[in-house]
Amino acid sequence: MDNLFDLSGKVAVVTGSTKGIGKSIALQMALHGAQVVVSSRKEDACAEVTAEINEAVGDGPGGATAIPCHIGYKEQLQQLVDQTNERLGKIDILVCNAAVNPFYGSMMDIPDGAFDKILDSNIKSNHWLCQMVIPSMAERKDGAIIIVSSVGGLRGSPVLGTYAISKAADMQLARNIATEYGPDNIRCNAIAPGLIRTDFARALWENPETLKNTTASAALRRIGEPDEIGGAAVFLASAAGSFMTGQTLVIDGGR
Repeated sequence: MDNLFDLSGKVAVVTGSTKGIGKSIALQMALHGAQVVVSSRKEDACAEVTAEINEAVGDGPGGATAIPCHIGYKEQLQQLVDQTNERLGKIDILVCNAAVNPFYGSMMDIPDGAFDKILDSNIKSNHWLCQMVIPSMAERKDGAIIIVSSVGGLRGSPVLGTYAISKAADMQLARNIATEYGPDNIRCNAIAPGLIRTDFARALWENPETLKNTTASAALRRIGEPDEIGGAAVFLASAAGSFMTGQTLVIDGGR
Protein backbone atom coordinates (compact mmCIF):
# COMPACT_ATOMS: atom_id res chain seq x y z
CA MET A 1 0.00 0.00 0.00
CA ASP A 2 1.15 3.53 -0.68
CA ASN A 3 2.20 5.72 2.23
CA LEU A 4 -0.31 8.58 2.13
CA PHE A 5 2.09 10.82 4.04
CA ASP A 6 5.07 10.31 1.72
CA LEU A 7 6.43 13.59 0.34
CA SER A 8 9.28 12.09 -1.69
CA GLY A 9 9.98 14.08 -4.84
CA LYS A 10 8.25 17.18 -3.47
CA VAL A 11 9.90 20.58 -2.90
CA ALA A 12 8.64 22.63 0.04
CA VAL A 13 9.39 26.26 0.93
CA VAL A 14 8.80 27.11 4.59
CA THR A 15 9.16 30.72 5.73
CA GLY A 16 10.22 31.48 9.29
CA SER A 17 11.61 27.97 9.58
CA THR A 18 14.66 28.40 11.82
CA LYS A 19 12.74 27.96 15.07
CA GLY A 20 9.43 27.01 16.63
CA ILE A 21 6.55 25.82 14.48
CA GLY A 22 8.29 26.63 11.18
CA LYS A 23 11.36 24.59 12.11
CA SER A 24 9.19 21.63 13.09
CA ILE A 25 7.26 21.81 9.81
CA ALA A 26 10.51 21.90 7.81
CA LEU A 27 11.97 18.97 9.76
CA GLN A 28 8.86 16.81 9.54
CA MET A 29 8.44 17.42 5.82
CA ALA A 30 12.09 16.49 5.23
CA LEU A 31 11.69 13.36 7.35
CA HIS A 32 8.73 12.44 5.16
CA GLY A 33 10.83 12.75 2.01
CA ALA A 34 10.55 16.36 0.84
CA GLN A 35 13.37 18.63 -0.21
CA VAL A 36 12.78 21.60 2.08
CA VAL A 37 13.94 25.20 1.77
CA VAL A 38 14.75 26.61 5.20
CA SER A 39 14.21 30.36 5.20
CA SER A 40 14.33 33.23 7.69
CA ARG A 41 16.06 36.58 7.94
CA LYS A 42 19.41 35.38 9.31
CA GLU A 43 21.73 33.45 7.02
CA ASP A 44 23.64 31.77 9.87
CA ALA A 45 20.42 30.52 11.48
CA CYS A 46 19.26 29.09 8.15
CA ALA A 47 22.57 27.30 7.68
CA GLU A 48 22.49 25.88 11.21
CA VAL A 49 18.95 24.49 10.94
CA THR A 50 19.62 23.15 7.45
CA ALA A 51 22.58 21.18 8.82
CA GLU A 52 20.43 19.86 11.69
CA ILE A 53 17.72 18.67 9.31
CA ASN A 54 20.15 17.02 6.90
CA GLU A 55 21.78 15.19 9.80
CA ALA A 56 18.37 14.03 11.06
CA VAL A 57 17.31 12.83 7.61
CA GLY A 58 20.56 10.97 6.99
CA ASP A 59 20.36 8.80 3.87
CA GLY A 60 16.63 9.32 3.41
CA PRO A 61 15.16 10.92 0.29
CA GLY A 62 14.45 14.22 2.04
CA GLY A 63 16.84 17.07 2.72
CA ALA A 64 17.18 20.78 3.35
CA THR A 65 18.58 23.83 1.56
CA ALA A 66 19.11 27.26 3.11
CA ILE A 67 17.82 30.39 1.37
CA PRO A 68 17.59 33.45 3.66
CA CYS A 69 14.73 35.90 3.13
CA HIS A 70 13.17 38.85 4.96
CA ILE A 71 9.44 38.53 4.25
CA GLY A 72 8.92 42.28 4.59
CA TYR A 73 10.66 42.94 1.26
CA LYS A 74 8.93 41.89 -1.93
CA GLU A 75 12.20 41.64 -3.85
CA GLN A 76 13.57 39.20 -1.27
CA LEU A 77 10.45 37.04 -1.56
CA GLN A 78 10.91 36.95 -5.33
CA GLN A 79 14.54 36.01 -4.81
CA LEU A 80 13.45 33.17 -2.50
CA VAL A 81 11.14 31.81 -5.20
CA ASP A 82 13.65 32.28 -8.03
CA GLN A 83 16.54 30.66 -6.15
CA THR A 84 14.37 27.71 -5.13
CA ASN A 85 13.35 27.15 -8.74
CA GLU A 86 16.98 27.43 -9.88
CA ARG A 87 18.34 25.04 -7.27
CA LEU A 88 15.50 22.54 -6.89
CA GLY A 89 13.49 22.95 -10.08
CA LYS A 90 10.03 23.72 -8.72
CA ILE A 91 7.89 24.50 -5.66
CA ASP A 92 5.25 21.91 -4.83
CA ILE A 93 4.48 23.01 -1.29
CA LEU A 94 4.45 26.54 0.13
CA VAL A 95 4.18 27.10 3.87
CA CYS A 96 3.61 30.73 4.87
CA ASN A 97 4.66 30.58 8.51
CA ALA A 98 6.72 33.71 9.22
CA ALA A 99 4.83 36.36 11.18
CA VAL A 100 5.42 39.28 13.55
CA ASN A 101 3.74 40.80 16.56
CA PRO A 102 5.63 43.89 17.77
CA PHE A 103 2.83 45.09 20.08
CA TYR A 104 1.17 43.62 23.17
CA GLY A 105 -1.72 45.62 24.61
CA SER A 106 -4.96 47.40 23.82
CA MET A 107 -5.72 48.28 20.20
CA MET A 108 -6.45 51.79 21.45
CA ASP A 109 -2.74 52.22 22.13
CA ILE A 110 -1.09 50.58 19.12
CA PRO A 111 1.08 52.98 17.08
CA ASP A 112 0.34 53.26 13.36
CA GLY A 113 3.77 51.86 12.54
CA ALA A 114 3.18 48.68 14.54
CA PHE A 115 -0.31 48.26 13.06
CA ASP A 116 1.04 48.55 9.52
CA LYS A 117 3.95 46.20 10.22
CA ILE A 118 1.64 43.46 11.52
CA LEU A 119 -0.71 43.65 8.55
CA ASP A 120 2.12 43.95 6.02
CA SER A 121 4.12 41.01 7.39
CA ASN A 122 1.26 38.69 8.33
CA ILE A 123 -1.07 39.27 5.38
CA LYS A 124 0.50 41.16 2.48
CA SER A 125 3.73 39.15 2.47
CA ASN A 126 1.75 35.89 2.35
CA HIS A 127 -0.34 37.31 -0.50
CA TRP A 128 2.79 38.32 -2.42
CA LEU A 129 4.44 34.94 -1.97
CA CYS A 130 1.33 33.10 -3.11
CA GLN A 131 1.13 35.35 -6.18
CA MET A 132 4.70 34.38 -7.05
CA VAL A 133 4.29 30.63 -6.55
CA ILE A 134 0.77 29.88 -7.80
CA PRO A 135 1.32 30.39 -11.57
CA SER A 136 3.83 27.52 -11.88
CA MET A 137 1.67 25.32 -9.63
CA ALA A 138 -1.32 26.02 -11.87
CA GLU A 139 0.72 25.18 -14.95
CA ARG A 140 1.62 21.78 -13.46
CA LYS A 141 -1.92 21.31 -12.08
CA ASP A 142 -0.53 20.49 -8.66
CA GLY A 143 0.27 22.41 -5.50
CA ALA A 144 -0.36 22.68 -1.78
CA ILE A 145 -0.27 25.92 0.19
CA ILE A 146 -0.44 26.09 3.96
CA ILE A 147 -0.84 29.36 5.84
CA VAL A 148 -0.03 29.23 9.55
CA SER A 149 -2.71 31.32 11.19
CA SER A 150 -3.73 31.21 14.88
CA VAL A 151 -6.72 30.57 17.12
CA GLY A 152 -6.38 34.30 17.73
CA GLY A 153 -8.09 34.75 14.38
CA LEU A 154 -11.22 33.07 15.76
CA ARG A 155 -11.66 35.05 18.98
CA GLY A 156 -11.20 38.53 20.34
CA SER A 157 -8.21 39.51 22.47
CA PRO A 158 -7.65 42.45 24.83
CA VAL A 159 -3.89 42.37 24.21
CA LEU A 160 -3.34 40.83 20.73
CA GLY A 161 -6.12 42.52 18.76
CA THR A 162 -4.25 43.56 15.62
CA TYR A 163 -2.38 40.26 15.47
CA ALA A 164 -5.75 38.47 15.70
CA ILE A 165 -7.11 40.58 12.83
CA SER A 166 -4.15 39.60 10.66
CA LYS A 167 -4.63 35.91 11.48
CA ALA A 168 -8.34 36.06 10.64
CA ALA A 169 -7.39 37.57 7.30
CA ASP A 170 -4.97 34.68 6.69
CA MET A 171 -7.85 32.24 7.04
CA GLN A 172 -9.77 34.15 4.37
CA LEU A 173 -6.69 34.25 2.16
CA ALA A 174 -6.61 30.46 2.30
CA ARG A 175 -10.31 30.23 1.43
CA ASN A 176 -9.94 32.61 -1.51
CA ILE A 177 -6.94 30.80 -2.97
CA ALA A 178 -8.73 27.46 -2.58
CA THR A 179 -11.78 28.85 -4.40
CA GLU A 180 -9.88 30.51 -7.24
CA TYR A 181 -7.33 27.79 -7.90
CA GLY A 182 -9.13 24.58 -6.96
CA PRO A 183 -9.82 23.92 -10.67
CA ASP A 184 -6.02 23.94 -11.15
CA ASN A 185 -5.63 21.28 -8.43
CA ILE A 186 -4.07 23.73 -5.98
CA ARG A 187 -5.15 23.18 -2.41
CA CYS A 188 -4.83 25.86 0.24
CA ASN A 189 -5.55 25.50 3.96
CA ALA A 190 -4.75 27.33 7.16
CA ILE A 191 -3.55 25.91 10.45
CA ALA A 192 -4.72 27.70 13.60
CA PRO A 193 -2.47 26.65 16.49
CA GLY A 194 -3.37 27.36 20.07
CA LEU A 195 -0.67 27.99 22.66
CA ILE A 196 2.51 26.25 21.49
CA ARG A 197 5.84 26.17 23.33
CA THR A 198 7.77 28.54 21.04
CA ASP A 199 9.91 31.64 21.56
CA PHE A 200 7.22 33.64 19.74
CA ALA A 201 4.65 32.77 22.45
CA ARG A 202 7.08 32.86 25.39
CA ALA A 203 5.18 35.67 27.14
CA LEU A 204 2.14 33.38 27.38
CA TRP A 205 3.85 30.29 28.85
CA GLU A 206 7.10 31.27 30.58
CA ASN A 207 5.31 32.47 33.73
CA PRO A 208 3.81 29.40 35.52
CA GLU A 209 0.73 31.32 36.67
CA THR A 210 0.03 32.66 33.18
CA LEU A 211 0.50 29.18 31.74
CA LYS A 212 -1.91 27.70 34.28
CA ASN A 213 -4.57 30.29 33.50
CA THR A 214 -4.11 29.91 29.75
CA THR A 215 -4.38 26.11 29.72
CA ALA A 216 -7.17 25.84 32.30
CA SER A 217 -9.86 26.04 29.61
CA ALA A 218 -8.17 23.49 27.32
CA ALA A 219 -9.53 19.95 27.32
CA LEU A 220 -5.99 18.52 27.42
CA ARG A 221 -4.94 20.98 30.18
CA ARG A 222 -1.51 21.55 28.68
CA ILE A 223 0.52 23.55 26.22
CA GLY A 224 1.19 22.22 22.72
CA GLU A 225 4.59 21.33 21.25
CA PRO A 226 5.88 22.41 17.80
CA ASP A 227 5.89 18.86 16.39
CA GLU A 228 2.15 18.65 17.07
CA ILE A 229 1.78 21.32 14.37
CA GLY A 230 4.51 19.91 12.12
CA GLY A 231 2.62 16.64 11.74
CA ALA A 232 -0.54 18.44 10.71
CA ALA A 233 1.37 20.31 8.02
CA VAL A 234 2.62 17.00 6.60
CA PHE A 235 -0.99 15.79 6.45
CA LEU A 236 -2.16 18.91 4.60
CA ALA A 237 0.73 18.77 2.12
CA SER A 238 0.52 15.05 1.37
CA ALA A 239 -1.88 12.70 -0.41
CA ALA A 240 -3.50 12.10 2.97
CA GLY A 241 -4.98 15.60 2.78
CA SER A 242 -5.68 15.65 -0.95
CA PHE A 243 -9.44 16.29 -0.58
CA MET A 244 -9.09 19.06 2.01
CA THR A 245 -8.96 22.67 0.86
CA GLY A 246 -10.20 26.08 1.97
CA GLN A 247 -10.29 24.97 5.59
CA THR A 248 -8.79 26.14 8.88
CA LEU A 249 -7.48 23.28 10.98
CA VAL A 250 -7.65 24.28 14.66
CA ILE A 251 -5.04 22.58 16.85
CA ASP A 252 -5.37 24.00 20.34
CA GLY A 253 -5.73 21.13 22.82
CA GLY A 254 -9.50 21.48 22.87
CA ARG A 255 -9.83 25.09 23.93
